[in-house]
Order: sequence, then C-alpha cells, then structure tokens
Amino acid sequence: MNPILLEVIGTTVQEVKEAALHGADRIELITAFSEGGLTPSLGLVEEAIASVSIPVNVMVRPHSRSFVYDADDRATIVRDTRLLRETGANAIVFGALTPEGKVDVDLLERVLEAAGDLPLTFHRAIDKSADLLQALDVLLAYPQVTTVLTSGGQPSALQGLACIQSMVRQAAGSNLGILAGSGLTAETVVDFTREAGVKQVHFGSNVRIGGHALAPIDPERLRALRSSLNTITV
Repeated sequence: MNPILLEVIGTTVQEVKEAALHGADRIELITAFSEGGLTPSLGLVEEAIASVSIPVNVMVRPHSRSFVYDADDRATIVRDTRLLRETGANAIVFGALTPEGKVDVDLLERVLEAAGDLPLTFHRAIDKSADLLQALDVLLAYPQVTTVLTSGGQPSALQGLACIQSMVRQAAGSNLGILAGSGLTAETVVDFTREAGVKQVHFGSNVRIGGHALAPIDPERLRALRSSLNTITV
C-alpha cells in the first residue's frame, strides 16, 4: 500500500526545492501561474530537474488564450516537446482541443511522437471539453497518456466530485491515472480522495502563503497537507 501521490506546482528553482523538501512527490513545472501555466524556459527546466531527486513534469503551452491552437502554435508546441526530451523531464504536460471542444487528436499524436519515450499528462484542457467522459475515452486509446489532470469540469474538484468518480471508474484497469486538482485543501483532501477514488492529487495555490498563486510555497501548509495524505493508503 502506498500513500496518495502529491504533485505540486513549481515556478522557480527555489519553489521546486521547497516542494521536494516538504513533502511533494512530483513537480509540475510551469511559468505564468496566474495564466494557468505556460511553458517554462529550458534553463529553468534544466536547473529545476538538477535541483531535486523527485520527478519533474513540464508544461507545454504556448499561450493562455485558449486550448485551440493555430499552425504556428502547433509548430511551437512540437518543437518545445522535442527540446524537452533532452532535459531529463519526467513527462510532458499538455492539452489541446478542437473548436468543437473535442480532443485535438491530430496535435496530440504529433506531440506524442515528438515526446518519444516521455509519458504525457493531459491537463485541465479536458475540463473545457464538450464531453469530458468522451474526451477521456479518446485519451485512453493512447498508452503514452498516463495521467489526466482534472477538476471534473468544475472550478473546484470538490464541485466536480461526481464527474471525477465517473472518470476513475472509466479509467479503471488502464495505465491512465486521474489526477484531481483545483480547490482542494489539507482539510478537505482526505474525505475527497476517499470519495473520489483517486490515487494522486495536484496542488498549487493552497500550498502557498495565504493561498495566493503568486506567493511563495508555505512549508507549514505543505507539511500539513503531506501529513493529511499520509493517513490514506491506496
């Protein structure tokens, strides 16, 4: 039996170190937190990976306007993915939709090819899809997609609980894990995790000073969260 996996957002090398020191199992490395996360620089990626022993997943997202990408965006995404293969990143964090709100399969396949052996987390673009469970069904056809980050289509994972429960059931028996994130706290995460059936959770603002996205990581908050999660085994 293992404790719940805790993924924490990092935007600087110092944050990555703090997260690893105080209980994170994995980092999602991004820049532009207030925009929902964009692709970090290669320098930051390399320094962050070198600074910790835990896995570092790296966001690939060229802008925050939408999850629908034009030809120039697509070329940038594929090139960034190829470059990240050489950094020692643990996985790529990516998501894209068609104008109709379906998974952009063409771009997904190009990214998976560019990623080589790297697995892929499909991020909260799925929460903007026209049919979340249909989108998950598409992703289940790609073994390289090992994680889906979601709040169940709602602003908070607590509000999206029923949908997340359905996603966990749908992904059961596959190599794809449902990563729940958004709005969870050390006080709510234990009951939520047990009800949802997820084995991994994602934290950003709620492990930071004052719960603010642009504030530094709060070691006390993070340790309290880790302590709560350690009471659950999966």
